[in-house]
Amino acid sequence: MTRIIAGQARGRRLAVPPGEGTRPTGDRAREGLFSALTAEFGGPSGLSGLAVLDLFAGSGALGLEALSRGAKELVFVEQAVAASRALQEQLARLGAERRSQVVEMGAARYLRGAAPAFDIVFLDPPFGRDALAEYIPLLDSGHWLKPGSQVYLENEKAGGAPLLPAHWELLKSKSAGEVGYHLARVSSREPT
Repeated sequence: MTRIIAGQARGRRLAVPPGEGTRPTGDRAREGLFSALTAEFGGPSGLSGLAVLDLFAGSGALGLEALSRGAKELVFVEQAVAASRALQEQLARLGAERRSQVVEMGAARYLRGAAPAFDIVFLDPPFGRDALAEYIPLLDSGHWLKPGSQVYLENEKAGGAPLLPAHWELLKSKSAGEVGYHLARVSSREPT
């Protein structure tokens, strides 16, 4: 079990679907992440009015935390059927179905589709392969990111900070245990 740290649903416990593929971001890492995001975007109003994309949603801990803190809309992308169904049930229990959508498909397929722009993206793929190297270019090339948007990335600590496009700025890079946590800001592209 994990819990929502702050906001409207503070203290609510979240069921974590069974299996090795679901690895919820720990409370301390989420607290640090959301402190940085709130300082950047929301100030005292939290994340009010922001559109958020949670790729590889798993338990939905990151996206649910964003909803609790006032995100306007949230898209959860999760291909594992059990995890996506558990997430839909969690949203119903929290009364957050109208502000969110669960898309049951792989992240690569989703990123090759239509491209609404997001203010915040959580990119937390399964460990065991260099997935960030595959998904960062897909995310960057599809017009998914507004200028000034922020992208939270997780990888194996041994992988170090991920290679980012030239117009992304690495704001923070930390680790805890075997997990590397990174936060980047996307600036507008230079004219070519």
